[in-house]
Amino acid sequence: MSAVRMKVLATLAPLLLAGCVSTGELAKQTAPYEDASAGFQNVSAKTAYATGKRTAWAHTQEQTRQLASEVHAMVHKRTISADTAVQVALLNNKGLQASYAAIGIDAADVWQRMLPENPRVSIGIFGIGAPEVILFRALESMVTTNLLEAMTREKRVDIARTRFEQTQLKAVDDTLRLAADTRKAWIRAVSAFETVTYLQKGQIAADAASELAQRLGETGALPKAGQSREHAFYAELTGQLAEARLNAQLAKEELTRLMGLWGSEVDYYVPDALPQLPGKLKGARTRFAINPALSWNEHRTFDSTSLIIATCHNNSLHLRRNSHRHI
Repeated sequence: MSAVRMKVLATLAPLLLAGCVSTGELAKQTAPYEDASAGFQNVSAKTAYATGKRTAWAHTQEQTRQLASEVHAMVHKRTISADTAVQVALLNNKGLQASYAAIGIDAADVWQRMLPENPRVSIGIFGIGAPEVILFRALESMVTTNLLEAMTREKRVDIARTRFEQTQLKAVDDTLRLAADTRKAWIRAVSAFETVTYLQKGQIAADAASELAQRLGETGALPKAGQSREHAFYAELTGQLAEARLNAQLAKEELTRLMGLWGSEVDYYVPDALPQLPGKLKGARTRFAINPALSWNEHRTFDSTSLIIATCHNNSLHLRRNSHRHI
């Protein structure tokens, strides 16, 4: 029986020792995951290279108040540009903060998986007799540990590291997606307000034409059909203007949601006209294409953003031509 016990101990000894890691080696392994911002530096560096904007992860209420004060200074009663809107979204969007918090949760999970479970030591005295009679039969000591934990520790650490890296990549994707969506929302909002401006100008001209047609009809110089046409065009423009104003407010609300603004921060303005189209769009596309740090989704985002600007400009020119044609 003693030989069998020796064989069992020889088999289990490596597993017991595997759960014991030196303090220095364990500290070296867990050091990258002990920082409160573990993993966020990589996300911030990659997104800053792609967007040119700063990202921040607020851990405490003081950091949250600092970011809120910075955002308030950038948007309150100011006319914001597309770059400002993107920067505000990266600093203030709560969904993005949740993605960054998931990095910290997974970092803590990796740190916990790296810590081996300490073995338990117990000593038992088994005997018979009263306290005054010192008669003992056996003195037994035990060292117990979780064999399954010791056998699967390395695999579980590898799985936790993989999840940590996946969370980092997901945070990068969420950041780039938010930056692209915010820029496109800003373009749509500016385009909507520019449409309102053109329709207001067209309504003024149509109002003058309608009034002139009425006076010409009173003199008999313009038939009823011509008067009705001018009155109908004025009424049509009035309806289009009301719809454009509603679309402009909805577009601004979408931009506000992406930037994570509420309360007094929503008191901001967007320009009344879109910027001019870039003169060298082809060169810019080539520069993005040869940049290895940008993914296909970012290339597609850049092209779609340029397409939105071009489409909005075309719609504005078409609206102006139609207004002049009817007037």
